[in-house]
Amino acid sequence: MRLVVGITGASGAVYGVRLLEALRAAEVETHLVVSRWARETISRELGLDVESVHSLAAKAYAADDLGAAISSGSFLHDGMVVAPCSMKTLSAIASGYTTELIARAADVTLKEGRTLVLVPRETPLNAIHLENMLKLARLGICILPPVPAFYNRPQTIGQLVDHTVARVLDRLGVPHSLGTRWQGL
Repeated sequence: MRLVVGITGASGAVYGVRLLEALRAAEVETHLVVSRWARETISRELGLDVESVHSLAAKAYAADDLGAAISSGSFLHDGMVVAPCSMKTLSAIASGYTTELIARAADVTLKEGRTLVLVPRETPLNAIHLENMLKLARLGICILPPVPAFYNRPQTIGQLVDHTVARVLDRLGVPHSLGTRWQGL
């Protein structure tokens, strides 16, 4: 399996990094783009440098490299995830504004009919955010906000993060053992 992963500058860089760790553990080939502001967010929130995040992927691309392999529909992959997804990037994808590689790769993913999962990290949401998400959802894009579940009685932030990452992996059909699944009452 081969996936494209984008990490934007929205708060919640941990979602993208943890997703890369889980995909590596599942032996999924990942192609990564870290936006300009994600570099800053990764440093501030996680205390990591971007090179350590790049090392989790099979291949990493510069955010402005519109000549990258992933900017073409001829680059075969099984889907793309943007986690976290800023409202700027979500808006760019919704409008087809592809001046940065994450939005271009998402546009290609959409036009090729491949799975696209966005993990928007913003609150509260205004009408523009909601309209853009609705527009994308109607196009078949999975809008998967990082909303924690409490039925599994999480004890750590890591468990809350893993719940969201597990939902993303489920959507992509990647086997995993993150967290506890609901078994019913």
